[in-house]
Amino acid sequence: MSSTSNSNNSHNLALESKQDRPNTVRIPDRVDLRGSPRSRQGSPSHSPRLGPSRFLNGEKSGASFVGAELLGKLWGDRKKQPKNAKRKGGKVWYQKERVKGLVVVTALVGLFFLVDWIMLLRLQDHRVGSDDRSSRNASSVSAQVKVTKPSKGKKHYSGIYGRLLALAAHALAEGQNKREPKDLWQEPVVPASAWRPCADQRDWEPNEGKNGYIMVTANGGINQQRVAVCNAVVLARLLNATLVVPKFMYSSVWKDVSQFGDIYQEEHFIKYLAPDIRIVKELPEELKSLDLEAIGSVVTDVDVRKESKPSFYLKNILPILLQKRVVHFVGFGNRLAFDPIPFQLQRLRCRCNFHALKFVPKIQETAALLLERLHKHSAQPGLLDHYLVGPHAVAAMIARSDRAKASKYLALHLRFEIDMVAHSLCEFGGGEKEGQELEAYRQIHFPALTELKKTEKLPSPAMLRSEGLCPLTPEEAVLMLAALGFNRKTQIYVAGAQIYGGTSRLAALTSLYPNLVTKENLLSSAELEPFKNFSSQLAALDFIACTAADAFAMTDSGSQLSSLVSGYRIYYGGGRMPTIRPNKRRLADIFVKNNTIEWKVFEQRVRKAVRQTKHVQSRPKARSVYRYPRCKECMCRTD
Repeated sequence: MSSTSNSNNSHNLALESKQDRPNTVRIPDRVDLRGSPRSRQGSPSHSPRLGPSRFLNGEKSGASFVGAELLGKLWGDRKKQPKNAKRKGGKVWYQKERVKGLVVVTALVGLFFLVDWIMLLRLQDHRVGSDDRSSRNASSVSAQVKVTKPSKGKKHYSGIYGRLLALAAHALAEGQNKREPKDLWQEPVVPASAWRPCADQRDWEPNEGKNGYIMVTANGGINQQRVAVCNAVVLARLLNATLVVPKFMYSSVWKDVSQFGDIYQEEHFIKYLAPDIRIVKELPEELKSLDLEAIGSVVTDVDVRKESKPSFYLKNILPILLQKRVVHFVGFGNRLAFDPIPFQLQRLRCRCNFHALKFVPKIQETAALLLERLHKHSAQPGLLDHYLVGPHAVAAMIARSDRAKASKYLALHLRFEIDMVAHSLCEFGGGEKEGQELEAYRQIHFPALTELKKTEKLPSPAMLRSEGLCPLTPEEAVLMLAALGFNRKTQIYVAGAQIYGGTSRLAALTSLYPNLVTKENLLSSAELEPFKNFSSQLAALDFIACTAADAFAMTDSGSQLSSLVSGYRIYYGGGRMPTIRPNKRRLADIFVKNNTIEWKVFEQRVRKAVRQTKHVQSRPKARSVYRYPRCKECMCRTD
């Protein structure tokens, strides 16, 4: 693109509204204190400069800004409505109406107690006969669960969901020879297949990148870093800047030194995006010696609001870039809005995520072994294998195959690591010991949240759960799968790090679904050795296994891995790669009845709740194109 046209584009974007994104009454699945709760490969969000933002003049910043943002999200940004001035005489009218209302309420309460007393008398008269019949009713649900002396070989379940788990086990045992529901391994094919990938199409000239250099050191885990990389690509195009190959922040917790070139094919990234932006591997010599922090070229997440609009960068970052010739973003976690964004820039975002980022051969080849064993050495590669592991790895898989029909598998991303559990502020049935353990973890890893708890009244664990803000426990996840109708013989690949509570917390899952596998027991120690101590590269194997699965189930819709996996499956899946996205608010309403609900009713309600999330829809406004690529910028309709 010529410099004239680029400056015109920048000028037009600068005319956007400078106001922040309107408040929405939507409670997120997680709230942000350090950028986001660290994923299993996460890095601490440290930066070389702390303090108030230099761009948010007159607004809250630093810890006070974070605290205000957290409270706003937890309470759904509810605004207090101003009280209307009372008219003359209104007070007298109000008092009269209040007396009438009190009389009516008192009468209704009295009637309620009268009816309740009559019913109680009838129940007492009927109790003897009822007790005799219930003692003879050996088929009742309580009799099935509360057995003092279990018969030999039968599994006993305890805890909050002990009763439901016993019912699930019974249902799975009875249904081993039954056919699974038709839509279990399917998407609504007709509407889903109407969309096809087209983010690779371009309609502009290459960017000269003459305004300076943009550097990014991305924090978080591999999935957060992937989003930061693609947002940086868009920012480079917006500012007519040259992008230096992004770097990844080192985590003192996970001690993973992996950089961009250890995970993604660097040359492919540079060449594929050459028609869009200029990318170099390092700064020119004359800029390397600069102290970027001293000259004011370092921009941290404290300086930039989450999901800032392009106009923010044009107003605040472009002048620094033109003056200093280089800007270094440290963190850059979700710092670019999804709307409003010009059409071609949004398409560039999709092009980066779905086409420019390819895993290195080392990861592709090991992932190919993983997929091969999950599919039981089938000669028929999966629908997405070619995009994930490359043609060479697919060819090697076919050459090693010894059977024609592939074995299906379900991938489950069980997001129940201690960081997620602690950050949620929820309770998970572990009593006082659990509470003390999670509070100790918060004090170390989420100090801002700990301080906020001391000064502000936060929602109770019960309220958080009712709003769907608590991660699904392993027990809740397995109950959901059983209710949906997955056969006991289903092969389940579990992705995720160490589950909070250890193997005992997985007991229900492994008991109900014994064909449970992970990368650790599908790959040999020698095959995993090159990835030892590289948690991001191990996470790449999980990403591939989940994306290629015949069905994918997430337990936390706010997870970056789940979002990226489901988006990739939509983009390349052709309407044949179903994803289970539980509505945690609706499931919470179902699980709260765990002591009384019948299994058939539980099944029906869970299936209805999940079925509604499988409806094919285009991307909602302001939502992630990485998760919802069905939009005109990323995909094209064939109908």
